[in-house]
Amino acid sequence: MSSNNQIKIAVFPVAGMGTRFLPATKASPKEMLPIVDKPLIQYAAEEAVDAGIETLIFITGRNKFSIPNHFDKAYEIETELERRKKTKELELVNVLPSNIKCIYIRQNQALGLGHAVLCAKPAVGNNPFAVILADDMILSKTNGCLKQMAEKYIELNSSIIAVEKVKKEYLHKYGIIQGSKINQSDWELKNIVEKPEIEKAPSDMGVVGRYILNESIFDILENTKKGAGEEIQLTDALASQITKEKVYAYEFEGKRFDCGNKLGFLKATIEYGLHHGELSKDLKDYLKNLDLS
Repeated sequence: MSSNNQIKIAVFPVAGMGTRFLPATKASPKEMLPIVDKPLIQYAAEEAVDAGIETLIFITGRNKFSIPNHFDKAYEIETELERRKKTKELELVNVLPSNIKCIYIRQNQALGLGHAVLCAKPAVGNNPFAVILADDMILSKTNGCLKQMAEKYIELNSSIIAVEKVKKEYLHKYGIIQGSKINQSDWELKNIVEKPEIEKAPSDMGVVGRYILNESIFDILENTKKGAGEEIQLTDALASQITKEKVYAYEFEGKRFDCGNKLGFLKATIEYGLHHGELSKDLKDYLKNLDLS
C-alpha cells in the first residue's frame, strides 16, 4: 500500500454567511451552531480525524474568528477546570488530538465553492485531499463517510464524490451525476451537471458534501469560468476533470442531514440526540409521550 494515496489533508470551506439561519448567524458562524452538544464544524473535523486526516485547512471569511478559537487551546478555561479537578470537562475542551495541524486561509471574495477549494492550493500542494462541507452531517452505523471514501481512494486512486439518491422534485438543487454503476456502491462518471432542470437531470443521484480530489483539480479550477449563481462551481471543474481522467462517485453507508436548512438541522438534532449516550433514553421517552395535538 503506497503512502501516496493515503489522504492526510482535508479542506473545510466555512466562509459562507449562513443567511438561512438569521438571526442566529448574525454574530456567530453557521458552522458553530450546535447539534446537541458540539458545533457542526467539530463533527466534520472529527469525521476527518477518524479517517486518518492529519492537516485541517479551514477556508474562512470575515467574522469567523470563533472557529479557530474553538480548535485552539483555551488556557483560562483549562486552568480553571484543572483547579476544580473537572477531568471530564477538561477532556471535552480539548476537541482535537495534539498531532492534528490546523491551517486557516481567508477567502476574500465570495466566489463559490470552487473558489474556496482553490484557495487551499498553497497549503495542499501536490497531494490528494478531502473536502468536507460541515452543512452535510452523515450519521453512519459503522465507519464515517470520509473514512469509507478514504479506503475507497486507496483502491481506485482517483477523485471520488459522495452521492445519494435524490427525490425527483429536488434534483434541481443538486449536482447530478451521469455515469455507469460498476458495483453496489461505485459509479464511473461520464458527466456531472450543477442544478439541472428536473426533466433534464441525467440521473437521480445527487452530490453531497464529501469529496476526495486529486491535485489536478487545482489547475482546472484556475481555468473554470463562473457558472450557476455567477460563482466558480466545483461541479463544473469536476465535469472538466472527468474528460481528462477517471472520476468516481460513491454511494456511502449512512444517513445524511442537510443542516444548511432549518428542518434538516432539527432532524439532525433529534437523531443525534437519540444516539447520544447520556440523552438517548430520556429523549426517546419524551418523544413517545409528546402530545402533538
